Amino acid sequence: MKNMLFPSPKPIWEALTESVLCGKVPIQLSGAWQLMLLGDGSPTRHLSLLTGYEVTVELVAMQLETSPTKRAPKEIKELKTPLLRRQVWLKCNSQCLAWAESWWNKNEADHHLKNKNQPIWKSLTEGRSELFREVDGLALVEAQWLEDRFETERPFWSRHYRFFRKERELTVIREVFS
Repeated sequence: MKNMLFPSPKPIWEALTESVLCGKVPIQLSGAWQLMLLGDGSPTRHLSLLTGYEVTVELVAMQLETSPTKRAPKEIKELKTPLLRRQVWLKCNSQCLAWAESWWNKNEADHHLKNKNQPIWKSLTEGRSELFREVDGLALVEAQWLEDRFETERPFWSRHYRFFRKERELTVIREVFS
């Protein structure tokens, strides 16, 4: 399925945006999951620290997004068109630990994602530029293709957030963890 985007996973439970923004979701999460899902730190950095291995990226596809689906985060409406959608698998020592998709203004993607096979965080911070991350959504999701790749049964924790630079939206990212 190389060079084809997967459909966004189906949410089976979603937290209200207001509860995610204040970090008080109506579900019991362990401390590690709270940091990973609700924290504003880099998940690729966290995965690397947890496993002791560098995170590698396997690019699924990167294509123009002409009409976002209803499963896309509502925050992508804040991005200027034309939109580009990128999907990747995140791996540590060949173990697939997460899947991510991101939406970008095409010009911003061309500027910031020169190396398509490295984590977004690494691409965006190479020049030590200031970034602000705001976690907007938390969900439990399902998709057969996620089960197949993660080699475990659903549901999976998912979050989506925006990166801001100079007070404007740069990208919207959704991550799903195995």
